[in-house]
Amino acid sequence: METSELLKKVRKIEIKTKALSRQIFSGQYHSAFKGRGMAFSEVREYQYGDDIRFIDWKVTARFHKPYVKVFEEERELTVMLLIDVSASGFFGSVAQKRETISEIAAILAFSASQNNDKVGAVFFSSEVEKYIPPQKGRSHLLRIIREMIDFKPAHTGTDISAALRFLRNVQKRRSTAFLLSDFMDSHYEEALKIACKAHELIAIHVSDPLENALPDWGLLRIEDNESGKTFMIDSSSTRNRKAFEAYRQEENRRRNTLMAKYGISHVSVRTGEDYVKPLINLFNKL
Repeated sequence: METSELLKKVRKIEIKTKALSRQIFSGQYHSAFKGRGMAFSEVREYQYGDDIRFIDWKVTARFHKPYVKVFEEERELTVMLLIDVSASGFFGSVAQKRETISEIAAILAFSASQNNDKVGAVFFSSEVEKYIPPQKGRSHLLRIIREMIDFKPAHTGTDISAALRFLRNVQKRRSTAFLLSDFMDSHYEEALKIACKAHELIAIHVSDPLENALPDWGLLRIEDNESGKTFMIDSSSTRNRKAFEAYRQEENRRRNTLMAKYGISHVSVRTGEDYVKPLINLFNKL
């Protein structure tokens, strides 16, 4: 993509997603992702009702009267965006899944920035393709957006486990990690189980309407973007359409059950549909 075209796209997505994060998500984000720890603030003289567990005995002995430690909530968080850049993301009947993932990731990044949090990103396919360490600042966020728009992965497949293992290795302190993917992968439960113990993991599933129900368009030639395999299906057959829909419903049920099993908050979004309400509902539940 030429530089001028890329800059236009970056600017367009910045304007749209920054406005949404300011007008809609800033309050929900702040409420959902308050500081997770307590940091020492000061020492003051003991007052009636103070918890005796917080008495600072060294200061108390020095001044011959009781003093207590005062703690305040640690505000700064680290937000990690685990972004699926596999070949299946280029599919979309209305808009590409990758475009929807990029917009949602940008909203999360700007919301985190307004909350004074650091933001980092992991781009993954069947391997981890790129890592952007957590930082603050507009130029850093624009770099992440630029990469989301123009990044060309070296591999086509999807390996969610690889991204989760990489997160554990590179991010030692607990972070809030958003996993944005179409979840065209079925072997990530063990990595999910381990990762959610070390980090607050939130899953955002992005799909396309045609992936959930086949239209009655007659004989269709379908290509798997990740494997390159193609096959034919007669979509005019009611039996075929019902079988396909039942298969997709089972896949969705299995994924939702897995998330619930490990207490992972999750939401599903479809391309071409409004993702604002589902995200707000997600934040309100956290």
